Amino acid sequence: MKKALILFFISFGFILAQPQPYVVLISFDGFRWDYSERGITPNIELMKESGVTAKSLQPCFPSKTFPNHISIITGMYPEHHGIISNEMYDLKTGKSYGLDDRKSVKDPSWYKGTAFWEVAGANNIKTASFYWPQSSINDPKRVPTYTRDYDQSVPFTNRIDTVLYWLKMPYKERPHFITVYFHETDSYGHEYGPDSPEINISIARHDSLIGRLYNGLAKINMSDSVNVILVSDHGMTNIYPDKTIEIDKILPEDNYRHINDGPFFMIEPEKSQFNKVLSELKSAENHYNTYTKETIPGYFHYSDNDLIYSIILIADPGWSIYNSPDDGTWYAEGKGNHGYDNYFLDMHGTFVAAGPAFKKNYKTGTIQNIDIFPLLANIFNLKIKHKIDGRLDRIKYILSKEEN
Repeated sequence: MKKALILFFISFGFILAQPQPYVVLISFDGFRWDYSERGITPNIELMKESGVTAKSLQPCFPSKTFPNHISIITGMYPEHHGIISNEMYDLKTGKSYGLDDRKSVKDPSWYKGTAFWEVAGANNIKTASFYWPQSSINDPKRVPTYTRDYDQSVPFTNRIDTVLYWLKMPYKERPHFITVYFHETDSYGHEYGPDSPEINISIARHDSLIGRLYNGLAKINMSDSVNVILVSDHGMTNIYPDKTIEIDKILPEDNYRHINDGPFFMIEPEKSQFNKVLSELKSAENHYNTYTKETIPGYFHYSDNDLIYSIILIADPGWSIYNSPDDGTWYAEGKGNHGYDNYFLDMHGTFVAAGPAFKKNYKTGTIQNIDIFPLLANIFNLKIKHKIDGRLDRIKYILSKEEN
């Protein structure tokens, strides 16, 4: 009996002494699912050979930047984590939210989801973020141990070097979960289009950052201990200046509040005008679909939130919706955009993961981005005690050791 107890405590102590894993979660904004298949990404190819490659990473609807970065880090659909668009207006409070409005972006009241760094922190795991939506809100209990306010001008190489610096910190201070974000493939995709020479230059530049990270990991002898997960929030598709839907020509006299996000458009009419507005939009329906919160297909998961307006318009791929020339012609002036139906393959992003937690040279089909949160929890052996939309059973097969 005494010997059995001794063995139990030795075994229990061994479990407690197991080192925490390391995960670096990298986001290349707008890095479409097929960008790494153009023969210009040798470092990502090395990741694929040593890890897991998904055919694509499916975003949530709308396939926009803030909603999907937060879906990745919370495991929740936008209707549940609260950031239902890059731009929002709360009809009840009169408060506005916009990704370029620093004050609103840092206001914690908008964010209803629990980010992974919150769960990790509650389990004494240090975390860090060199940019990620929700990572610098004004609530010290809900942000990573180390975080940076967003500044797009910071050189990309500095961001990678900071990740390596964090990994070299004394063990007791060192973060084990790190996020880092890069915007340029999104910016170039909008300006030049997803098939342009310019986007290829940006793709190659981003690939070089993966090389810089792995070279740095080798120098600090951490190549075999760090899990690197490369994701993107959405893809990109071509748009055209002659493919525009002008809502003010369909509803020239109606009074309504609206949110304009290019490929999709939300309308909240006066209650007395609702049926009239809905009828006019449906009668004019051409290259867009008109839904109400009650009729939008369930697979969009886009109805269970008061910030979503009563009427939702979704443009056909390549088409742009705007209210007037002063309210969004820029959506049709670029050469690429996203925000369309999240089942449209051009809206899908990239998922590549390599490290001790993952299978080697393993290819799989499409992965849903909400499943990354439970995947992270499994890697760190953490229990999720709150409700999420992501499911471990849909993704755990990519791990080197599948655990319940």
